[in-house]
Amino acid sequence: MEQQAKATPEIRKVAVFLRSGKAGIKVRVGALNGKRFDYFKGKSAIKALLSPAYAKLKGVPKITTEAEAIATLAVVNSLTFFLRVQRGAPSGSSTSSPKVLSVIPEQRFAADEYYVWFFEGSQWTTYAGAILMVGVMLAGVMFPLWPPIMRQGVYYLSMGMLGLIGLFFGIAIVRLIFYIITVVVASPGIWVFPKLFADVGFVESFIPLYEWDLPKKKTKKKKSDKGGKGEKGEKDEKAGSEANGGAFIEEIDDSGASRPHSRAARVEEVDDDDA
Repeated sequence: MEQQAKATPEIRKVAVFLRSGKAGIKVRVGALNGKRFDYFKGKSAIKALLSPAYAKLKGVPKITTEAEAIATLAVVNSLTFFLRVQRGAPSGSSTSSPKVLSVIPEQRFAADEYYVWFFEGSQWTTYAGAILMVGVMLAGVMFPLWPPIMRQGVYYLSMGMLGLIGLFFGIAIVRLIFYIITVVVASPGIWVFPKLFADVGFVESFIPLYEWDLPKKKTKKKKSDKGGKGEKGEKDEKAGSEANGGAFIEEIDDSGASRPHSRAARVEEVDDDDA
């Protein structure tokens, strides 16, 4: 865009940083004029410019306060790297559909506003990936023209990969059969390579060699007794209270007897001489 071309190298670097994943801005997807665009909230950009990652950059405006961050982002906004938008209802029938965005004529930067990106950032990774993909496709098409040594090397490499995949499935089948046998013979059963399918590294997948299939212990939090009564005692007391029609029994000294007292009001005790 014409306005983006007028940006100084320092401001362009700020825009590139904000658009990259290093900034850590939470990006959402919205619908603008029937097309999908990425948008973000202003406070996320402010937080990114005050982060240690931005402080390590060279050739960018120095920012130490929130006011300086807002001023810099206002310049980036004025050069149409991103524009202030208003969010509407979801574009589809589902609530998870991208929300409809509409550009607001009055542009300014604020922490509680939303902004849609009109800048894609650095494209060298996209170009490199496209070139690599084209190269792989051409290499595959021209495989018959490869030298015999290269074709033989690819053959051995593919056979080695197929062998590793077959070995992995073989281990999975053998460990399942062994587990079923040990469940019958030595309950609760033994798993060989118990972390084979766990989310760990390659070496950790084969450590330990075996493990008993014991249920995991559940840790329960101990609740402190209230007034020397446990949870069961409190439940029993509550049940007895409900059985007595909302009344509860209060313990009296040995000289007196236990008498029910209403929850709404307590009955005053009267001496035998006054009765």
